[in-house]
Amino acid sequence: MENAGAFKHWKLQSLNKVDFSKKGSVDEDIEDPVRFINQQDCYFTTSSCSGRVIIIDESLDISVVQKQNCSWLFVTHQLCQTDDVFAALQKAVGDAVLKFEPFVLHVQCRMLEDAQLLHNVAIDSGFRNSGITVGKKGKIVMAVRSTHCLEVPLSHKGKCLVNKEYVDYLVQTANQKMEENKRRIVRFYICLQRALQKRDNVSDAACKEETTPSSVYTRRRKRKEGTMKSKRVPCEEVDDPEADLTFFNDGLRH
Repeated sequence: MENAGAFKHWKLQSLNKVDFSKKGSVDEDIEDPVRFINQQDCYFTTSSCSGRVIIIDESLDISVVQKQNCSWLFVTHQLCQTDDVFAALQKAVGDAVLKFEPFVLHVQCRMLEDAQLLHNVAIDSGFRNSGITVGKKGKIVMAVRSTHCLEVPLSHKGKCLVNKEYVDYLVQTANQKMEENKRRIVRFYICLQRALQKRDNVSDAACKEETTPSSVYTRRRKRKEGTMKSKRVPCEEVDDPEADLTFFNDGLRH
C-alpha cells in the first residue's frame, strides 16, 4: 500500500508539472496513446517524442558540452522536403548533422508486472531497444525505444560537404523511416489496448471463478425454494410471464 501511495503521488506530481520541452506539448501523432497510458491506474508518461528529422549545427568548441552548444537549423515531426532541408543546411557555421530520431517514450509503472507487459508490447511492435530500469527509490521506468535511426554529417566548419542530389536522397531515406515509425506507433497503441483488455478479462474471469461455487449453490437453493412455492400457488400465478425473470449483476466495470 505504501508503494501504491507513493506511485499516486509521483503521478500527480508529474502530470501537473510544466512541459519544458522545446515544443512545450505532446506531439500530435502520439496524443492518443499518451492520453490512454495516463488514464491507466498503473502508468504515467514522463517524457515522449513521436519521432523527428532534425539538423543541428554542432559547435567547434569541444570544451563545451555538445548538447548545450549547438543550434537547431531544422526540425520536423512529419515528412520533410528537400528544399527546406537544403536551405537549412546553408545556415551552418560549424558541423551540421542530419538526424532521424524515432519514437521514444518513458513510462513510470506502478509494479514490475505492469512494466513487463508494456515491454512485451513494445518489443512486439518493433521497438526492440526498449528496456526497464528500477531506481533507488523504487521507481520503475519502462523506456520505449528502437534502433531505427539515421545520422549523417553534412558540413564541416561551415563548409557544405554534399550536393542537393545527395540531400534529396537523405530526405527520401528519412521520410521512409518516418513512415515506418508512424506504423510502429499505431501498432504499439493497438497492441497495448489489446494487452490491457486481455489482462482485465483474465482478472475478471479469476474473480468469477472464486465466486462460482457459492453462486451455483445460491441458484440451486432458490430454484428448489421456487419449485416448492409453485406447488402452493394457483396456476394463473405460475403462468405470469415475469414470474421466472432473474436479474444478474453482470460485473461490468464503469
